[in-house]
Amino acid sequence: MRPFFVYLLRCSDSSYYCGHTDNLELRMQQHQAADTGYTATRKPVELMWQGEFETREGAIAFEQQVKGWSRAKKEALIAGNWDKIQALAKSKKAIRRELPVLSSDEGVEGVESDARLRQASFDSAQDGRLRRTQPERAGTVAGAALLHGILHGDAAAQRRAIAKAITLLESTRGDHRAQGDELLTALLPHTGKAFRLGISGVPGVGKSTFIEVLGLYLIAQGHRVAVLTIDPSSSVSGGSILGDKTRMEQLSVHERAYIRPSPSSGTLGGVAEKTREAMLVCEAAGYDIVIVETVGVGQSETAVANMTDMFVLMQLPNAGDDLQAIKKGVMELADLVVINKADIDADAAMRAQAQIASAMRLFGLVNNAMGQAQAATYDTFWHPQVIQLSALHNQGVDAFWAAVTQFRNIQTANGRLAERRRHQSLAWMWERIDAGLKQAFRQDPAVSALLPTLVADVESGRIPASTAARHLLAAQSGRATTAIK
Repeated sequence: MRPFFVYLLRCSDSSYYCGHTDNLELRMQQHQAADTGYTATRKPVELMWQGEFETREGAIAFEQQVKGWSRAKKEALIAGNWDKIQALAKSKKAIRRELPVLSSDEGVEGVESDARLRQASFDSAQDGRLRRTQPERAGTVAGAALLHGILHGDAAAQRRAIAKAITLLESTRGDHRAQGDELLTALLPHTGKAFRLGISGVPGVGKSTFIEVLGLYLIAQGHRVAVLTIDPSSSVSGGSILGDKTRMEQLSVHERAYIRPSPSSGTLGGVAEKTREAMLVCEAAGYDIVIVETVGVGQSETAVANMTDMFVLMQLPNAGDDLQAIKKGVMELADLVVINKADIDADAAMRAQAQIASAMRLFGLVNNAMGQAQAATYDTFWHPQVIQLSALHNQGVDAFWAAVTQFRNIQTANGRLAERRRHQSLAWMWERIDAGLKQAFRQDPAVSALLPTLVADVESGRIPASTAARHLLAAQSGRATTAIK
């Protein structure tokens, strides 16, 4: 019977590719000639390791396991260092009935009886098949690997490490959250050097199109750009399309850009629960411009203004009258307002700019008058501006960045930028406390025991919802154990 092979390739970007086949020579020819797939853009590739299996199931199982290994374990596999593989493994079990016959460029063959291989044949189910493992995100070794990949990895390794780190931070598992806290603490000394730009606006205003144009412009200026996009989650299914990245066709494939879409997952304010943490990971990786794109917002979604250095609000021409412009909410927090799609109706864009500029001046005045001391320092503080541009036609992006640069220089010189970040750090702490208290409340045994009865009482109209909530809170603190009778 023809054997099956699991093989490991090293690509030109130093990444590894693992696959399986029943014809290794033909498969290598396909990798060298392919114009699609992972290895197509990473040629030439080099065969570093191969293992022989009696069944396809065994080959597929081992392939999936190797794909979940860290880079260090794959390099130990190439070197035949089974002791190191076992030391790096999360599990010490060494049971597997179907062992591979290995060979490498050093001519190691027929090691089916080798005790070291048996130690490296990581756990199996009763039928002798290898379990499928997830990528290593946990434990001290994996945490150190993520840290090294983010801080010192090459381009491909760093992107993978950033993605894994953000996924770890977004996880709701308790052990993952503890590991995420450790990783974030280790990354913190390497953060703080990037400029954080929040971009918000109503649905359809052109945020994603503008961010791609801006990102490519910044890369041409020598910057590295990270974009964190937030997509709304369905209130019915809980799912999210995460489609903003598809509007950034050029930016998403640029080696000096990183784009991470995340679902809002019910978090209010236009951002995701772990957007702050994701920003720090990108900063530690050396991205000097971090852009946060919110979901399409209305008047009250202002969370992004509390986590970025500059808050940019995008508006459409003919989006409202003077009264709409002076309503409190997201408008009064904007540091810069952009009238996008100005090419569609130049007159409407001009009117919108004038109306919003007038409203922004009102927001900055106290009783329409300034004191003598305030007037003397007027030029040392930033005053919100309103500009027009057309992202589709790449018009006005240079003027936009000039305004951002002016904002950054002024706010850095007067100390407002540092003060803003200090306040944001405290707001972040209280935000996580609120989230932790809510989670602890839901997991409290006393609350869980009382909840079904009170839910039934509220649904039947026997007690008001406020009373039920008070009793549940009292149950968590140990002051109540039964529902109202």
